[in-house]
Amino acid sequence: MPRILALAVVAVLLPLSAHATPSKTDVEAQFESWVQKDLWPQAKAGGISEKTFKAAFSGVALNWNLPDLAPPGFPPAKEQKQTQAEFSSPGPYFNEDRLKRLAATGRGFAAQYGSTLKRIEKTYGVPGSIVLAIWGRETGFGAAKIPNSAVEVLATKAFMSTRKEMFRTELVAALHILDGGDVTPAEFKSSWAGALGQPQFMPTSYLKYAVDFDGDGHRNIWTSVPDTLASIANYLVKKGWQRDRDWGFEVSIPEAVSCAQEGPDLAKPLSHWASLGIARISGKDFPASEMKGEGMMLVPAGRDGPEFIVTPNFYIIKEYNNSDLYALYIGNLADRIGSNAGAFEGRWGDVGKMLRSDVAAMQKALERQGYDVGGSDGLPGYKTRRSIGQWQTKNGMKPTCFPEATMKGKLK
Repeated sequence: MPRILALAVVAVLLPLSAHATPSKTDVEAQFESWVQKDLWPQAKAGGISEKTFKAAFSGVALNWNLPDLAPPGFPPAKEQKQTQAEFSSPGPYFNEDRLKRLAATGRGFAAQYGSTLKRIEKTYGVPGSIVLAIWGRETGFGAAKIPNSAVEVLATKAFMSTRKEMFRTELVAALHILDGGDVTPAEFKSSWAGALGQPQFMPTSYLKYAVDFDGDGHRNIWTSVPDTLASIANYLVKKGWQRDRDWGFEVSIPEAVSCAQEGPDLAKPLSHWASLGIARISGKDFPASEMKGEGMMLVPAGRDGPEFIVTPNFYIIKEYNNSDLYALYIGNLADRIGSNAGAFEGRWGDVGKMLRSDVAAMQKALERQGYDVGGSDGLPGYKTRRSIGQWQTKNGMKPTCFPEATMKGKLK
């Protein structure tokens, strides 16, 4: 009986051990095999030299401290329920003390690199203040530490992240950068997300947009300020930056003018918006040179926050980071650097206490009624904001163009 019992126990345990979670050592061995048997043939077929490949992976191991990892054989991460408060007021994003510090530093660099910035403006048509603002926001004008091996970060994420294919593409691009000789593996540093150097370009963006502006034969966005600044400008131009146009203006929108006219797909000449009584909050006129150009209404917090008329260049800034608040931050910081502007005059209201899941439910309800909310992801983008405004108007409410808790019981 004891022997039969022992055999039964072994029979039960064998399937368990066969499906046991592998150790980190096991995964490291799989990674080494993947590098040599899977990645190297692809790199070789793409023209990467064996010398470059070996140098790139010398000393590289998996970085287990990175976020969003999905190691092979490990249990998948539990999906987070959408119960978090997604929308705190945008106000804290525009921290005044930090903006003042960045602006002061930016004005110093504007003087220090004045001749370089003039050359950049002449070559690319992008104001130096915009370029400086992006540089300052991304890496504190190059002061931020970027300590990670780019190859290690990208290889780890290409092997075992939740977005393996995207990072594999970026890893192959990184190998092409190294093979081109612009930078050595030791100098090839990135953020934890794989963004390179002072402008924080992903490797595919580096290959498309990085430029050698100091004339030393290398595109160096790690230690060359001219190359960094010109690469940012080149990025914006290649994305469609319009020369001699501003990014936008803070305005006051009369109560009689609906806030549900927001979005890049509802562009009108600035003269049209001015004819509705929309005026710059500063009291200055819109520049005469802008009046025939397209402008778009932007109300990121609906009626409970600063209001703007932006130009197509605002949406080009969003190409750098797809966030209305980011683009507004860059625009405001650029204005502070270039013309000593201050904070936005409109106040950010006490918005953002709703759960993302509640906003998603509102979006689904609006979709059922035929509104285009841009997807029911729980994020109130411009299509959601204007759909809310349209729904509020249709139902006899004063349009606020932003999700409100009082709407939950009415919008089902």
